Amino acid sequence: MRDITSRIRLLLAFLVLALVALPSLGQNPPSDPKSAPAPADNTPAQAKPADPQPLPMPSMSGPLQTAPPREMEGGKLAVTGILSGIGWTEGNHAPGDSPSHWDVSNAQVFVQKTSGWWQFYLQGGAYNLPAIGVPYLSTADTIKNIYGPFPQGYLKFAKGNFNVEVGALPTLIGAEYTFSFQNMNIERGLLWNQENAVNRGVQLNETYKKWTGALSWNDGFYSNRYTWLSGSLTYAFNAANSLAFVGGGNAGAYAKNTLATPLYLNNSQIYNLIYSYTKGSWVVQPYFQYTDVPTNAKIGIARGASTKGGAVLLTYNFKRGFSLAARPEYIKSTGSVSNGTINLLYGPGSGAFGFTVTPTYRKDAFFLRADLAIVHATNSTPGSVFGLIGKDVNQPRGVVEAGFMF
Repeated sequence: MRDITSRIRLLLAFLVLALVALPSLGQNPPSDPKSAPAPADNTPAQAKPADPQPLPMPSMSGPLQTAPPREMEGGKLAVTGILSGIGWTEGNHAPGDSPSHWDVSNAQVFVQKTSGWWQFYLQGGAYNLPAIGVPYLSTADTIKNIYGPFPQGYLKFAKGNFNVEVGALPTLIGAEYTFSFQNMNIERGLLWNQENAVNRGVQLNETYKKWTGALSWNDGFYSNRYTWLSGSLTYAFNAANSLAFVGGGNAGAYAKNTLATPLYLNNSQIYNLIYSYTKGSWVVQPYFQYTDVPTNAKIGIARGASTKGGAVLLTYNFKRGFSLAARPEYIKSTGSVSNGTINLLYGPGSGAFGFTVTPTYRKDAFFLRADLAIVHATNSTPGSVFGLIGKDVNQPRGVVEAGFMF
């Protein structure tokens, strides 16, 4: 495992160095008005170049921001990336785990074509998917057991406000994105633990006035069985306020059970109601989530269960690159041990409260941030919670992440 990790780090370090060297190899570097030489006295001053526009992918909720893209092939291709590391310590760790870790959290490159009737997006490299309330999984094991070294990538065919995407797509479900740098917090939350993240399939997208809709036929929790349907519909009241309804579910049934394709969740239905407010220094995003896993004894679900939960994602951006994010959330599952209900949390019928606070500092391409998080389980089953014997109902955690967006 150490050899695999070392090779991944060496490969991605080479990619980073290659990207940094691109401008000197005849490629066009991103325009920077501050670095442009002053015009000669007998030459009329030129208009200031437009500021670089944010790329459509990877989507980001802040406070981190993508760097201005490096242009290739005469400006037809845009390249960005991230290199970051993570440090981790927690209380009441699981058996066989360690209370502290350090690792590469992101070493990824994003290549995309964003103009013309055909476009594409490709994301490759190393990544970690940290989430509160679950044990740590190393970056090497995450890549091996989840989405591989190319977690997302797709072709896009666009005409006006309508487009079709085909490939490994970010899910429509939930309010939090998949990778740490995309979100307000380093770790994903309790509600995210019930959601899928990457869907292989086809997605149709349409924007009409204040409405935005999407419909996807995909493989759900990375099952490679194309029996999932998901969709979203968003209404923008104005530039600051919007409301989205999102739903998805498995129209079939599949007994596959792996780390990327958990049996219960892959056979579930998920619904979200998400409100978003973004204005000035504030980003506020409360959302509600309902999931249901129906009974299906043929594939090993003897008695189904459901969850209801809610969370509020908050960020306030101060001056000089400082910001503070917070995420309170609560989730509750149905059922009990006595009637044989499946376990979706910390035992049948259990619930959990989570709170995460994340201060962040940004300076040009560099960022430094930290998570302080606590999870408290309710109505839990002994042996299914935290600690060496699974009986501790609280798990505190501290995480630090630092890196560069390039």
